[in-house]
Amino acid sequence: MAPGAVRRIGRWAVGTTPAGEDLAVSRRCRHQLADMSTGTVDADGCLVCPWHQSRYDVQDERMVTGPRGFLTYHGATPCYARLVLAYGRYLRLAAARVVRRDGRVRVESR
Repeated sequence: MAPGAVRRIGRWAVGTTPAGEDLAVSRRCRHQLADMSTGTVDADGCLVCPWHQSRYDVQDERMVTGPRGFLTYHGATPCYARLVLAYGRYLRLAAARVVRRDGRVRVESR
């Protein structure tokens, strides 16, 4: 998988950081339950939600940047973003281990 790419494997969003490290986290964003397997991994190695660009540190599974929007609105929502960010830091994404063997990728719960 190319660095920055993310795909779905079962209930996991699986991707590769720019440093070439594999990641596997639960697929649902803590903001509005967007499917994170259609997101991307940014240059900082954070998983970015495809709907409103919430960012998650894949090392500790916490939200590090709140959303930029709500429902169909895509723009600044400073107070709302801080509230969701506080929630996202408390309720982390679940993480799993990525295992590569014989050209196949598998996800194992930690």
